[in-house]
Amino acid sequence: MDSGDTAWILASTALVMLMTPGVGLFYSGMVRRKNAVNMIALSFVSLIFVSVLWVAYAYSLAFGNDVSGVIGDASYVFLNGVGLEDAEGLTIPHLVFVIYQMMFAVITVAILTSAISERVKLSSFIVFSILWLTFVYAPFAHWLWGGGWLAKLGAVDFAGGIVVHISSGFAALALALVVGKRGGFDEYSIEPHNVPMTLLGAALLWFGWFGFNGGSALAANGLAANAVVVTNTSAAIAAIVWMIVGWIKGKPGSLGIVSGAIAGLAAITPAAGFVDVKGAFVIGIGAGILCYLAMDFRIRRRIDESLDAWAIHGIGGVWGSLAVGIFAVPQVNYYTGLLLGNAELLRAQVIAVIATVAYAFVVSLVLAKIVDIVMGLRVTAEEEYVGLDISQHEEVAYT
Repeated sequence: MDSGDTAWILASTALVMLMTPGVGLFYSGMVRRKNAVNMIALSFVSLIFVSVLWVAYAYSLAFGNDVSGVIGDASYVFLNGVGLEDAEGLTIPHLVFVIYQMMFAVITVAILTSAISERVKLSSFIVFSILWLTFVYAPFAHWLWGGGWLAKLGAVDFAGGIVVHISSGFAALALALVVGKRGGFDEYSIEPHNVPMTLLGAALLWFGWFGFNGGSALAANGLAANAVVVTNTSAAIAAIVWMIVGWIKGKPGSLGIVSGAIAGLAAITPAAGFVDVKGAFVIGIGAGILCYLAMDFRIRRRIDESLDAWAIHGIGGVWGSLAVGIFAVPQVNYYTGLLLGNAELLRAQVIAVIATVAYAFVVSLVLAKIVDIVMGLRVTAEEEYVGLDISQHEEVAYT
């Protein structure tokens, strides 16, 4: 066990935890003022429920002994057998690994709230998120990080481009299609009520992402340093791309700039431990272009996933996961990508991306349909009109 590694992962855990209220602020600023409290509250609800379920059984499903490459067994239920000693193959206590991974599960569920903004019952979201953690997130975590079938195939995901971003992005798209559009979505423009709040949320996300990607080295070493540097680089490059697009179209809006940064952060996440700065430049440029095009497609198709988890996290995760198979260099890790003559890694990444997109979208669609049939997803038209702050919490953001 190494005290420096332990301290770094504990600090990274705190950084990743801070990203969840960051998501809440990021989303809250983009909705109308009558729903501002609800959007932040949904992120805290994600933190609360996932924290309990993770130690109860979800960690065991994700990281327990492999069962046919699909799921973990019940060996770690209620953290049975998880102690203060170092985890196998690591230099940190097993408990530290547990809570670090917990924060990844928490923020993944929080990202999903993009799809339900301003129109879903709190109780329905809680039930859906419990089902989704169990049947979508835990299997993905096992497939890539717990010794499951994708890991055995040779696919890699350094910090969650597949497990976190693709899964939440495409699940958000499925959930938005089931829930339907907000009232008035096709009739008038629904404007953000507090842009500075969204900028503050973006700042917290960028700050926390250093723990998200840097901590995924699971040690305080050169790999962690590389992850932090390429993470910052990709975010900045993608933000510049969105700024340029804004200038071409008229003015570079601040929402566009920070959305570009988040796209760059999502795209570099799976690759942060496999590519160097040159690869980060290309990944950032690709994220800025592809995620913008995805957002533009969503707008033209009038799909009300209006906080853009699909366009930014989903498409960014797809691009970054495929980019691993192209730009991986052995100077960072021992993996090599297509540019160095190795097509096998790219093949494994393509299979992982296709499997994740299909499973996340279909299973999330089914779970949303079940919740909708059993208890209803949407609030009433009257509750939506007065706002979810009052109808779900009996509170207001501003007096």
